[in-house]
Amino acid sequence: MIRPSVFTIPPHRSFAEALVAGLMAREGKDRMELARGLILLPNNRAARALQDAFVRRADGGLLLPRLVALGDAEIDERLGPLFDPADGSEPIPPAVEPLQRQLILARLIEEQGGATGGEAMRLAADLARTLDQLNVEQIAPERLRAIDVGELTQHWARSLRLLELVLACWPEELRRLGRIDLSDRRNRLLMRVASDWRAAPPPGFVVAAGISTAAPAVARLLRTIAHMPNGRVVFDALDTSMPEEQWASLGPHQADAVTGRAPPSVETHPQYHLKLLLDRMGIGRGEVQRWRWGGGHAARAGRSRLISNALAPAPFTVDWTDLARKDRDRSGVELLEVATPADEAQAIALALREALEAPGRTAALVTPDRGLAQRVSAHLKRWGVEASDSAGTPLSVTPPGTLLLAIVEAVAEQFSPVPLLALLKHPLVEAGEGRPAWLNHVRALDHALRGPRPAPGLAGVSARLGADNDAWRAILPRIEPIESGFAAATDLSGWLAALREATERLAGDEVWARPAGRAAADFLEQLEAHAGLGPQRVDFAQVAPMLGELMNGIAVRPPQGGHPRIFIWGLIEARLQQADLTILGGLNEGTWPALPSPDPWLAPRIRAELGLPGLETRIGLAAHSFAGGLGAPQVLITRARRDARGPAVASRFWLRLEALTGGLPRATRLADWARALDGVTRPQPALRPQPSPPMADRPKRLAVTDLDRLKADPFAFYARAMLRLKVLDPVDADATAAWRGTMVHDVLERWAKEDSCDPSKLRARAEAMLEAAEAHPLMRALWEPRLMEAIDWIAAEMAEMKAAGRKFLVAEEKGELEVFGVTLNGRADRIDRLPDGKLAIVDYKTGNAPNAKQVSGGYAQQLGLIGLMAERGAFKGVDGTAAAFEYWSLARNKEDGFGKIVSPVDPNGARDRIRTDEFVERAARTLQAAVETWLTGAAPFTAKLHPEHAPYGDYDQLMRLDEWYGRDQDR
Repeated sequence: MIRPSVFTIPPHRSFAEALVAGLMAREGKDRMELARGLILLPNNRAARALQDAFVRRADGGLLLPRLVALGDAEIDERLGPLFDPADGSEPIPPAVEPLQRQLILARLIEEQGGATGGEAMRLAADLARTLDQLNVEQIAPERLRAIDVGELTQHWARSLRLLELVLACWPEELRRLGRIDLSDRRNRLLMRVASDWRAAPPPGFVVAAGISTAAPAVARLLRTIAHMPNGRVVFDALDTSMPEEQWASLGPHQADAVTGRAPPSVETHPQYHLKLLLDRMGIGRGEVQRWRWGGGHAARAGRSRLISNALAPAPFTVDWTDLARKDRDRSGVELLEVATPADEAQAIALALREALEAPGRTAALVTPDRGLAQRVSAHLKRWGVEASDSAGTPLSVTPPGTLLLAIVEAVAEQFSPVPLLALLKHPLVEAGEGRPAWLNHVRALDHALRGPRPAPGLAGVSARLGADNDAWRAILPRIEPIESGFAAATDLSGWLAALREATERLAGDEVWARPAGRAAADFLEQLEAHAGLGPQRVDFAQVAPMLGELMNGIAVRPPQGGHPRIFIWGLIEARLQQADLTILGGLNEGTWPALPSPDPWLAPRIRAELGLPGLETRIGLAAHSFAGGLGAPQVLITRARRDARGPAVASRFWLRLEALTGGLPRATRLADWARALDGVTRPQPALRPQPSPPMADRPKRLAVTDLDRLKADPFAFYARAMLRLKVLDPVDADATAAWRGTMVHDVLERWAKEDSCDPSKLRARAEAMLEAAEAHPLMRALWEPRLMEAIDWIAAEMAEMKAAGRKFLVAEEKGELEVFGVTLNGRADRIDRLPDGKLAIVDYKTGNAPNAKQVSGGYAQQLGLIGLMAERGAFKGVDGTAAAFEYWSLARNKEDGFGKIVSPVDPNGARDRIRTDEFVERAARTLQAAVETWLTGAAPFTAKLHPEHAPYGDYDQLMRLDEWYGRDQDR
């Protein structure tokens, strides 16, 4: 029997360079012979890498062999045209489009009672992957019916029944469409080519290079090529030196004669899928020869031994202690461990930039972490280096994708402020000359919509802003048709049509420009065309999650170009490629390798019984990618000690290398450069701020409510009164205590001024206020019972006081008083005339009132200062001596109701309270001391002078509180 032509290129050699060197040596003497050749590669990215390798070796011109991609299911690549000839062969039906298939499967799931809307779409995506795996492994779906559910949980049994029902309907759907699954079509094409080549091999040489998919159809084709007279199969990093005991332990194993079950395979090992492929090809590892040619970018041969030993099956790692030094050669490999992903990206960018200093040197970042890749690409732009992520960006995070989602979310949220402003600020909206004017309107609208949410819809926004808001008048005509367009649609097809029209109305043709725009246009066109095939019970609230899920699966790849010596690759794109410096980034568990994706349809035991690959097969593929990257001449492996979620655990690959070698060299210089680049040397914490403006510039007006701020946190008073910095309410804010207080004060003011404190009219006032309140329904439901009980309490108290001879004088009355060189101003919530002719000062509190200890300590002096102003005629129609000071609190009282009257003073000074007849004088002295210290005096406005009385944090960031609070200020 003829020995099969099967070879392997070790990982320490550049696959593409070594393969081209060998082909040029064997076939390159006759240029036409080279041109008649055919090279099969795993994907289009690998084909481009091999083409570049040929070009680098072309001297005086070269006719390239035909490079054909088998098509990578991971990136939805189709088989090359070689496999689908138009030569009169029996045609194979076309493949159903992935989006069309997902929609139909979602409808079938819905019809069988599995799920509806967006959840059905998510389950359909998982079902499509399971169906592809069945097709690739050539497992008939009918075998599902023969499976004994046995001890499976009810969840898995129900999933299996639903799967059987859906797959029973699926063939009929395909027959109706006249199509077949893409994975099924790939199998048929590969098997037909294998059959044809066995009967009549191509005239030129045929090389299958770097193909590691162990699918039966692929294995059959590779076996055919290996036994052709002029055929060769070249594997990438098949380990021929691995001890036979380790190789045999990988599996797959024979079933036990007694139990009928086979021991589990080591699917997480980087050689497992290659061993499985060899087994299916019917070729022993001993028949695989080493490719004897090499190329550029070669590392030392010891690197391959390091890779093999570091990734050995777990039971054999005990042999590490007996390994010779040459079998753990760590030369050319460095580690970099930093604190955060931002530090990691900065250091990687510096390493890539450093590589450009050597003429002709190439460098590549290989990582499955797309966020890391994007950050590194952004850092490189500071040096004018364009290095786009060849793995692509999900359509959902590109500008066109985010605009589609922003429109749907704004409509679904009935144009509530947050999604409305996010839509209006989108970079594609009004892009062009009119953008500055548009943004001015949007900023004005942003300011006007601060606070609680207005009523739903554009009408609610209009009611909040009023007819004279210029910004809203300019914006409203652009978005009114969007609201009406979606309102007129009743199903998914209509919503998609309205979405397309809304997108073009806001962004014009700009949204469909460039690769991301074209991908968005194609996606929307396909979804519109097939929407009728999808789920029929879709709520509009599910449309945005559904679109996001679908667009997450569409990768937008940059056009060819970018820097010729700096590359950023994903794990698939890095196959068969190598650079002088390879940076393996994101080596944290859960990132590289990623956690196995769960299969909601088939339990692990069922997958094993069917012969499907386990969920951990992807870990083995990630390990193979790691091994390939580790074979570069210079390797830098990086990780961050924490990610966005918290502390991160180092990858198992990182830990294995560390354990095998006893510790690899650290590239600390890169971390130092990253810190130096941003000017970070020694931390210089800020000192406690204490501005001291000239006395002439200091405020000469003081509100009674600002005295506490001036005494406890003078810097906060300075920022508010002198810098005129005021805190903006959040957009779509919850109803805060301050907002609730304002609403209650407004009700009580109207009740006092318009109803003369008639107890019978207060409740109606409060109910009208709640009806018109712009508050979240849940907040209103929780607050309304408490408020109404407190309102009834106020009415009852007023009725009793009126009966006792107490009279209402003024409510919410403003007043000013020139005192101690400043103008004191304040608003009296309510002032009553007591039966003896003296005054009662009342302050309403929606929460608890200040306690007596605060008042005795010189804080919460508002009642005393209002009494001072009242006694000195600051309020129109009010005169007399202040003899009662009351907080009317709506908080819970001792009798488990709501509403209580609390006084911070006592006629006899009991319980360490201030005597009632001394309160006004004490408040005046407190005011005088503060004014003479900070307003007419020269004392600095020191931050957080008495933090125990300054719980508010409006200006903490401005004063850089975290940098100095708690430190010894004398150092």
